Amino acid sequence: MKQKVVLAYSGGLDTSVAVHWLTKVKGYDVIALSLDVGQADTDFEAIKERALQAGAVDVVIEDAKEEMTGEYVLPSLMSNALYEGKYPLVSALSRPLIVAHLIKTAKEFSASAVAHGCTGKGNDQVRFEVGALALDPYIDVIAPVREWNMTREDSIKYAQENELPVTATKDRIYSIDENLWGRAIECGILEDPWAEPPSEVFSYTAIDGSESVKEVVIGFEQGVPKSINGKEMTLVDLINELNVLAGGCGFGRIDMVESRRVGIKSREVYECPAALALTMAHQDLEAMTLERDVLHEKLRLEPRFADLVYDGLWFSPLREALSAFMSSTQKYVTGEVRMRFGPGPIGKVIGRRSDVGLYDYNLATYDEADSFNHEDAKGFVRIFGLGIATWAKRQTAAKGK
Repeated sequence: MKQKVVLAYSGGLDTSVAVHWLTKVKGYDVIALSLDVGQADTDFEAIKERALQAGAVDVVIEDAKEEMTGEYVLPSLMSNALYEGKYPLVSALSRPLIVAHLIKTAKEFSASAVAHGCTGKGNDQVRFEVGALALDPYIDVIAPVREWNMTREDSIKYAQENELPVTATKDRIYSIDENLWGRAIECGILEDPWAEPPSEVFSYTAIDGSESVKEVVIGFEQGVPKSINGKEMTLVDLINELNVLAGGCGFGRIDMVESRRVGIKSREVYECPAALALTMAHQDLEAMTLERDVLHEKLRLEPRFADLVYDGLWFSPLREALSAFMSSTQKYVTGEVRMRFGPGPIGKVIGRRSDVGLYDYNLATYDEADSFNHEDAKGFVRIFGLGIATWAKRQTAAKGK
């Protein structure tokens, strides 16, 4: 009996060739696994048929959008996770979800291995393999693209010679990874960090008019986005709606030189209207609702959380511990944030309110409603500065001798 392998299958060139290669070269029975994580205009029935034609013995397709938002996007949003201060972890968040389903499916089919279609110079190989070993340290992980050492042209030729049902051509120069949290665009002219990204690479942020401006009010309950302009909706629907509202004004593009885990600097272009807008709104509401020391410690830990997720360590004890802390801070992150998008790539917070916010008008104002006791400040300042004053008297004075 042949051994079985579960392959993370996108339906593209590399994973279609991988189905055939794993079957004919490695001798496996291949189970192809495809997840719906919010890819736009994706025909999963066509993907299933493509996998079967390539040689898969079975195909598993699952709708994972709710799981993606609830178990991966939301913890990241609560952490305001932006890798290197810019990137909201679009691809990095979908990988542990896919890994979890790979391991689950492998157990269901009694497969001895899982496989992915990642190259040897990217981040995703780390995320897939470290994640898989965290969930099942005894599972074999196969990376066909690393093993066969074919160029894109070689893969296209392989597909043509073996009559594989792929649509890839040399003319399709961009590589795109997409889920409901955003789009990642690579290759082609984008590999030149001096070149401006052409408009053709963008989809979420196509601008209908240069003067397009929209205002939206985003409602949060305990850190969870719940409504847009007073209308409650699921997180999946809210993200999709915000992608349209903010993206339609041109907001949400990221163009950065990114530090990959494998040591390479790469030019990356992303579209993340909803992800950036929700992160901006969430950060602003936290500034109003979190006590000072909690806020400052959270700000210190947020980049560490982002690094762990980016590096493929979602299933690590430190990431889980940080998520527990982040979640505990969200009890009073409830309120509304008003944002304005456009014209063009502009997006900003223009107002916020919360019934449990720590902003007190009577304490903050300088007009006659001021309730702050200014006499208290004199003793506070003197005690606060006592250590500095003592240092200045004893040590800075000694330098002049």
